Amino acid sequence: MLRTLGIGLLALVLISCQGGPDRSSPLPALPDKPAPRAYGELLERARLLANNANSAFYVDNWEQVQEAGRQLEQLALFLPRAEDAPAKQKVVLTTLSNELGKLARQLQEMAGAKDVNKTNDVMRLIQLKVREMRLSDSN
Repeated sequence: MLRTLGIGLLALVLISCQGGPDRSSPLPALPDKPAPRAYGELLERARLLANNANSAFYVDNWEQVQEAGRQLEQLALFLPRAEDAPAKQKVVLTTLSNELGKLARQLQEMAGAKDVNKTNDVMRLIQLKVREMRLSDSN
C-alpha cells in the first residue's frame, strides 16, 4: 500500500514537471486571401509571432526570425478586415496595418542580413506596435 502510494506520488511529480506548449513552435499559416477574422485572434497571433521572433533572435536562429517577419507581414494584411475591433483601433486600423507590415518587411531584411543591432531595433518597434493593438483603453 505504501509502495503504491509512493509510486503514485512520484508519477504525479513527474507529470507536473512537464513544461507547457512550446511557444516558439510555428503557428499554422493564415489563408492566402485576407478574410475577416476576430480582432482578438489577430492580436494574440501578433503577440505570439513577436515573441517567437524575439526567442529566435536570442539564439541566432535567423531563418525563424525571418519567418516570424513573413507571418507578421501576412497578419498585417488581415487587420483592416478584422471583426469586432475596439472603437479605438477601428479608427487607425489601416494605418496600424500598414505600419506593422512595413516593420515586418524590415525585420525580414535585417534578419536576412544578420544585423543584430538593426534587427533588435525593428523588433522593439514591432513590440510597441503590437502593444498599440491591445484591447484595453489604458496607455
